[in-house]
Amino acid sequence: MPFDPLDINGITYDGIELRRAALLGVMGNGSSFGARSGVRPGDPGLVTSLSGTTINVTAGVGWVWYTGQGTYRAALPAAWTGTLQAAHATLSRIDLVYLRVWDNAVDGSGLTQADVVYLPGTASSTPVIPTPSGTQIGFYLATINVPPSGGGSPSVSLAVRPTTVAPGGILPSSVAPTSPYLGQYYDNGTDLLRYNGTTWDTYVKADSPAWTTPSLGTGYTQGDSSTNGNLNGPVRYRKVRDHGTDYMEWDGGCTRASGAQTSNLLSTTLAGNFRPANRASFIIPRNATSAAGEAGAISGLKIDFNTDGTVAMFNATSGATETLWMALRGIKYPLA
Repeated sequence: MPFDPLDINGITYDGIELRRAALLGVMGNGSSFGARSGVRPGDPGLVTSLSGTTINVTAGVGWVWYTGQGTYRAALPAAWTGTLQAAHATLSRIDLVYLRVWDNAVDGSGLTQADVVYLPGTASSTPVIPTPSGTQIGFYLATINVPPSGGGSPSVSLAVRPTTVAPGGILPSSVAPTSPYLGQYYDNGTDLLRYNGTTWDTYVKADSPAWTTPSLGTGYTQGDSSTNGNLNGPVRYRKVRDHGTDYMEWDGGCTRASGAQTSNLLSTTLAGNFRPANRASFIIPRNATSAAGEAGAISGLKIDFNTDGTVAMFNATSGATETLWMALRGIKYPLA
């Protein structure tokens, strides 16, 4: 069956041919001749707001897809205004604002135009978004939550306003696109995700969280670059994300002049989101004096990062094996 390709002199095209060809310029929805309706990401057009009882929609453009008909490209050339229906005496209501295309050949409306439509909802103790009746070619722009009279001011939500991108574009969306293709990307507002043919892989942005230098427990002195903690600098920590898992990183060192090790290196416990799901234990370097005043000897020290947020070190508690300094540099463990 021959068909009319675009951009050839001497051919007369009808609307459905042009609408179907226009599908080449917009994101698909997984069906033949399918597309995703919406505005362009970041576009200030077709944005709904309220000023008193006046509903305002800014001028703008949108792609409007309808089953079997291809994509209508609609342009609202000037701002649209409407009047909010009065609130119910005792019940709340949800109103709808949407962009509509009338195409008589499809909907039998007798019209060939596009405009903004305001559809008040039904007041109820459990209000819902109203559904336009009949054949509707268009997409939602906003909902308006209207409390009962005296119950506060109405508020606009743009959560229903869809966005769309060109084929291969990265869609900003809080939910994954339906019917994804291999290699498709979308941005969920936090991370970039790619469809691998079965699931969505998360591509986490490189982060560089700041270090926290905590206060130490009684008897401990923070390390520095000249005298304390074997010159490792102060004890500090941070939470980092690696391959989708949160880790704790530790750095620096400290000195303890005398006395037994306490149950917590820190003056307070770590916050809950910095605690491991299971104890993390390491052997760290330390300096210990030897018996009878002999020269210092280097040895290891066990350190536990506990689920209760304490950081505990274990060695002999007095005398010949008293710890003088210890280093935490390079410690890293998963929190989950």
